[in-house]
Amino acid sequence: MTRSWEHDWLTWLESERRYPEATLSAYQRDFHDYLAFIKQEKASISPPKRALFRRYLADLQKRGLARTTIARRVSTLRSYYRYGLRHHQIDMPDFSWMKAPKVPAPLPKAINETQTQAMLTSLAGRRGPAWQNQRDYAILLLLYGAGLRISEALSLTTKDVPLGDWLRIKGKGGKIRDVPLLPMIATAVHSYLEQCPLPMTAQSDQALFLSSRGNPLGPRAVQRCVEQLRDAAHLPAHTTPHALRHAFATSLLSGGGDLRAIQQLLGHASLSTTQRYTHIDKQRLKDVHQQTHPRAKT
Repeated sequence: MTRSWEHDWLTWLESERRYPEATLSAYQRDFHDYLAFIKQEKASISPPKRALFRRYLADLQKRGLARTTIARRVSTLRSYYRYGLRHHQIDMPDFSWMKAPKVPAPLPKAINETQTQAMLTSLAGRRGPAWQNQRDYAILLLLYGAGLRISEALSLTTKDVPLGDWLRIKGKGGKIRDVPLLPMIATAVHSYLEQCPLPMTAQSDQALFLSSRGNPLGPRAVQRCVEQLRDAAHLPAHTTPHALRHAFATSLLSGGGDLRAIQQLLGHASLSTTQRYTHIDKQRLKDVHQQTHPRAKT
C-alpha cells in the first residue's frame, strides 16, 4: 500500500485550487480513514477497485455516518484518484462508478425583516462597551446589507476604509467580486472606528474589526453575539450569522432581483446554488396564497 502522491495532491489543492485550511484538513482525515479501511481489507490503494469501493460505502453506512459526510469522503477519493490520473500515477480514466448516495440540497434558512430588526434592536440595548456594540452592529449590517460571509467581513482591513459606494471582496477560492454598499453600512463602520479605543494603523493590513484585546476578531465571537441577540429577541434557532446572508438574498429575490445578479453579489460559483433561494420564495408565495385566497381552504 502506498500514498506516494498524497502530499503532492494536498499541496495542489492548496496552491492551485485554493482550498481553505479547514477543507484540506477534512480531505486529509477522509483520506486517512480510507487508508485505514484499505489496510483492514489487506488491499492496495491503486488502482481503485469497484468491489472494494462498494464495501467501503457499506462500511460508512454501517457506522451510521450522515449522507453528507459519506458524499464528502467520496469526493475526497475522486479528487485523489483524478490527481493521480492527471499526473500519470495511474491509468484508469473511468471513475463514473465512484458515486456517493444522493444528498438532498438543504434549503437555506433565512430570517425575515421583522426578525432582523428585532435582533438589531436587541443589540442597541445590550450591555457592554459602546464601541463593541457598534463594531458588532457594523458587522451584522455587512452580512445583512451586503450579503457578505463572516469570513469576508472579518477579512476587511484598514486599507478598505473609508468605505464608498462599492466594496471589493475576496471570497471563496480567491475570487474577487464588487458589492454595492448602503450608506448606513459605511456610516456604521465609520462610527465604530471613531469609538474604537484600540490603536489602529490607517491604510494597512491590520484587521478592521478587533477584539477587546486588540486581536483580529474571530468568527466565533460573531456567532456568540448572534446567539445572545437571538435569545434576547426570542428568535428561531436557525438565526445565525449566515442566516443574515440568506435574508439578504431572499429579500432581493422577493423584490424582483435578477437571479444572475444575486449570484454575482453573493459570490456563488454556480447558479444552481443561488437557485435554492427560489424555493424559499415560492414557499412564501404559497403561504400567502393559502392564507389569503378565499378559495384556498375549500
